[in-house]
Amino acid sequence: MIVTLTANPSIDRTVALTEALQRGALHRAQAATSHPGGKGINVSRVVSAAGVRSVAVLPGNLEDPLLLTLTELGIEHRHVDVAGHARTNLTITEPDGTTTKINESGNLLGAADLARLERVLSEAAATAHWVVLSGSLPPGAPVTWYADLVVMLALSPARIAVDSSDGPLRALAARFPISAPHLLKPNADELAQLTGIDADELERSAAHGDPTLAAKAGRTLVDRGVDTVLATLGSAGAVLITSNGAWHGAPPPITPRSTVGAGDSSLAGYLLAHIDGDGPEECLRHAIAYGAAAAALPGTALPTRHDTDPASVSITQIFG
Repeated sequence: MIVTLTANPSIDRTVALTEALQRGALHRAQAATSHPGGKGINVSRVVSAAGVRSVAVLPGNLEDPLLLTLTELGIEHRHVDVAGHARTNLTITEPDGTTTKINESGNLLGAADLARLERVLSEAAATAHWVVLSGSLPPGAPVTWYADLVVMLALSPARIAVDSSDGPLRALAARFPISAPHLLKPNADELAQLTGIDADELERSAAHGDPTLAAKAGRTLVDRGVDTVLATLGSAGAVLITSNGAWHGAPPPITPRSTVGAGDSSLAGYLLAHIDGDGPEECLRHAIAYGAAAAALPGTALPTRHDTDPASVSITQIFG
């Protein structure tokens, strides 16, 4: 079982344009869709679609459209009652795949709300293979909350994955190795936040056939206590770094339609392969296949196993 925590969930509304976005201009939408969102919920949706049990932990209430939609979709979830409905995030996609996001801040959660989420998460973790702490923190949560949760969950049998950014990510890293998760999934920007290396250079060097810079950056995090780093690099694929080596995976050619959920799908693909007992190269292969499949789908659509082609992903070892 894979448990996900989405402390700042959302309804993700995507508007697809027929032309490039222009500030101040009138645009007509080609299509508009809405789905339950938040990074952890996205992971749960992909995992559940693959036929593997996932439980999404989140704040909400029985009148919240988000929880109603999760129930309709058959996504298993456990919620903590809070006032108000989930925020709405707007994504605008252009024909060439360019994605613009406008995210609301979310509902304020007090100390009592956070404590109840911790209890529900701890109970679910007792029977989980993986616990995923994912996405932004809601107003009211301390910036150190993910670091605190990793320390708390260290007593559970579950492995812990973290996918976050900015303040919560830096606060997590500030307490390595005690707060180091089993898996850290940064993108290029987040890897740059942790290492000081330019994000564009990380992606550019990998796109030009040399992912060594990204692998060395990830290795600094492994040296600080993280078991595995899965660093996604956009169209340049991803690198996987452990204490035993580093690998780069190149995605198959796709026509990008929306990057929404691509990183979450990559994380889900890795976890699905890991619980199947696959080694690091195969886990990376599935991560990239799922991420590429997500980028090729419109709006907030997320991939199923049938959308992926792991065999088309090329893996090379960087160092071992």
